[in-house]
Amino acid sequence: MREYLLTLCITAAVTYLLTGPVRKFAIVAGAMPEIRARDVHREPTPRLGGIAMFFGLCAGLLVADHLTNLNEVFEKSNEPRALLSGAALIWLIGVLDDKFEIDALIKLGGQMIAAGVMVMQGLTILWLPVPWVGTVALTQWQGTLLTVALVVITINAVNFVDGLDGLAAGMVCIASAAFFMYAYRIWYSYGIEAAAPATLFAAILMGMCLGFLPHNMHPARIFMGDSGSMLIGLVLAAGAISVTGQVDPDIMRLFSGSERNAVHQMVPVYIPLLMPLTIIAIPAADLILAIVRRTWRGQSPFAADRGHLHHRLLEIGHSHSRAVLIMYFWSALIAFGALTYSVNAASMWIVLGVVILSAIGLALLLLPRFRPRAPRWAEAFVPPRYRRRRAAATAAATAAVERSAVSAGQYGPDAGPHAPADAVEPDGAGAPAGGQAPVTVGVTGANGATAIGGRRSSKVRI
Repeated sequence: MREYLLTLCITAAVTYLLTGPVRKFAIVAGAMPEIRARDVHREPTPRLGGIAMFFGLCAGLLVADHLTNLNEVFEKSNEPRALLSGAALIWLIGVLDDKFEIDALIKLGGQMIAAGVMVMQGLTILWLPVPWVGTVALTQWQGTLLTVALVVITINAVNFVDGLDGLAAGMVCIASAAFFMYAYRIWYSYGIEAAAPATLFAAILMGMCLGFLPHNMHPARIFMGDSGSMLIGLVLAAGAISVTGQVDPDIMRLFSGSERNAVHQMVPVYIPLLMPLTIIAIPAADLILAIVRRTWRGQSPFAADRGHLHHRLLEIGHSHSRAVLIMYFWSALIAFGALTYSVNAASMWIVLGVVILSAIGLALLLLPRFRPRAPRWAEAFVPPRYRRRRAAATAAATAAVERSAVSAGQYGPDAGPHAPADAVEPDGAGAPAGGQAPVTVGVTGANGATAIGGRRSSKVRI
């Protein structure tokens, strides 16, 4: 476990440290397109964040290759090399798309070629566990087609959900965390070495997302672009293919006793083996709805629009951050619910807990304008807008400004206590009636300068 955590931390550190220079490179290279009709951000933001994520992937694999226990993964399996080959190809296609906006069919062909490259190097589905049937061996063509289909679906599902700041990286991080726990349990508890590559892929994927998230949270300083979204989608699919199609459930010796007992004992196994479908349930649902919606309108399935789930959350009144957190909640509920059910499928408390959390999630969806206030002891751990003291300080500052304005005679000798509110009506191009424009404090140009804060300007326009 310590070596996996070390690999995760190094991957996150490399990704985080490289994202700042990559942002400057993207601005110089002109990978900062104009605002489109479907975009929710208000000013041009550089892309190409996938460059930093790819080098984080390379750093994670390089470190793992030099660790004592993880080195066996590279010696006994060719899957890490297959992943790196497919990732390099899909990353290159994404970089070209971020810069030149290549055609959707070309990207689809590149995704299929990347999947084919991984299949040629051994990262493919060999068998499938089928409920009430057992393990079904696949022919070479069946395994290849199923592998390519899973890779393409996962890549596009992640790509489709990448519409809000921090959404895709956070959802994939949650999914990879649940997947890491399951794969590590198979490898450690059952002693199945075939699950080690999937465990390594999940740890590296978590590091890539965690290292990029500080730069990508709202307001985002840089976007991962297709070079990042397709890359993390491919890594997620590679881990799913490895643990689903390479690990033989018969090795776990769960088919003992009567047929009824065997089926009951198999439930915790085949559900998590289908976890690739559960951890991308939200993106996959969004993908299916988008294809149906666009086809119904006579448009191309790859034509972009503002009908995605995250766009609908914004339309019903949720803020940007709240919409992202709601999507996080549903992703975590589905992924960790399936993970918990795989450990103990006979417990009704798990089902009851999922039902209760689902009800809470529905309540959050139905209260888009509800803003809770944190207790005083927790104010240091929540964003400023949820703090009571901040609201009180803002009111006190406003009152102080009004008193100083009245004492200075800005509103005339006959100004009453309500004169400041009347005197700040817009006059001309948004300037107050007194003729002085507001102080321009905020982000200038492209969003921000670093992952911690944006550029600030203290100049006052007169």
